[in-house]
Amino acid sequence: MTEEIIIAGFGGQGVLSMGKILAYSGIMQDMEVSWMPSYGPEMRGGTANVTVIISDERVSSPILNQFDSAIILNQQSMDKFESKVKPGGVLLYDGNGITRHPERKDIKIFRVDAAEEAARLSTTKTFNMIVLGGFLKIKDVVKMENVIKGIKKSLPERHHHLIKVNEEAIKRGMEIVYPVKN
Repeated sequence: MTEEIIIAGFGGQGVLSMGKILAYSGIMQDMEVSWMPSYGPEMRGGTANVTVIISDERVSSPILNQFDSAIILNQQSMDKFESKVKPGGVLLYDGNGITRHPERKDIKIFRVDAAEEAARLSTTKTFNMIVLGGFLKIKDVVKMENVIKGIKKSLPERHHHLIKVNEEAIKRGMEIVYPVKN
């Protein structure tokens, strides 16, 4: 099993953190992983993306031109990465700020309204965990217990009191993700 994932959005949306948690989760599951971030000089508001590869075989290169799965969090990323999902692959997106919805017929498309849900729950910092939950519902690439270990590994110890909140956000994302007819 090899899963090649691109996660893309604005800086500050937790794109890199989501990728790091997936990578740590894969490590906790004794998988081979690659985590390759890409972002501009802007800390917040600029574009950011991360390529994550989780595999039961050695990862030969972190550089990819096509992906099994794309997690898209803004329109610029939709424009850039929709065409790079392999036929039969998965595209998951948050509808907030998307003006041109995905149009491909040869991939599975899912939507999770994570920004809306995070605002409704007054936990805007859990936006990325709601998205991650939606992805894990669609693609069971890592086990939940390893995701929790991955969160613990990626969060500084002073923030470990937030692990339960993040776990609840992941579960909520699993509940609200839905397929889009294409």
